[in-house]
Amino acid sequence: MSTPARPARPARRPLPLGAEVRRQLGRRRTRLILGFLLLLPLLLVGAFALGGDDEPGAAPSFVDLAQVGAANLTVFTLFASTGFLLVVVVALFWGDAVPAEASWASLRYLLVAPVPRGRLLTVKLAVAALSTAVALVLLPAWTLLVGLVAYGGAPYQGLAGETIAWPDLWPRLGVAVAYLFVNLLFVGALAFFVGTLTDAPLGAVGTAVVVTIVSSILDTIDALGDLRDALPTHFQFAWADVLAAEVDGSAMATGATWSVGWAVLLLGASYVVFARKDVLT
Repeated sequence: MSTPARPARPARRPLPLGAEVRRQLGRRRTRLILGFLLLLPLLLVGAFALGGDDEPGAAPSFVDLAQVGAANLTVFTLFASTGFLLVVVVALFWGDAVPAEASWASLRYLLVAPVPRGRLLTVKLAVAALSTAVALVLLPAWTLLVGLVAYGGAPYQGLAGETIAWPDLWPRLGVAVAYLFVNLLFVGALAFFVGTLTDAPLGAVGTAVVVTIVSSILDTIDALGDLRDALPTHFQFAWADVLAAEVDGSAMATGATWSVGWAVLLLGASYVVFARKDVLT
């Protein structure tokens, strides 16, 4: 009596997303980045504790208000991180995605395995974006917890004396974090694109950081006029508009449009370049 044939098991897709996520979490670079983000609010609280008091009668500064409560500490931390720290974090996540495989001599193996080039880039891109989202959520969430312990749960207080109660503040912080993610897409896409051109992770990361710094310098030149709108850093602090008494989202809409446009262009170029790249490593 013949044994009935077993149904064929569906073939596993090469380079599953879950495996790549686990690989990302196991990397020392990822642990160091997340560890530093957890350390940052603790450093700020320590620095504030060591600082001296202001002169009597002086108007409170942005730094002074950071010690009012957890909400203010969170906003201060996001503001202090936007211009450089988050740029470096995003550049590391995205710029190291493809060149790291080459530096580990595994890129050629992945492509021969075979993993289609388009799928390899898509999985790397998805993991980089997910890592960025986790970092952007982790920083304010942890800062809120640290601020609650250090300064209490007072409502957010602005420089003009306006306050935002917690029920109204939660969605505003969510919008701010979401905008930061969209605005940083340019940095990530540029680092990712350069990563398809080089086998040196530091080259991809460094290029994205340097271009962002140059953009910030050009943004200070008033003579450029409306041309500055196209600079990826011109609207990087537009998320602060959600903390105004009357929210105006026009700057965030313009900044998000430019950032997404640049990201689509650079990521599209990444797929074109990598599809034609001669992988020798």
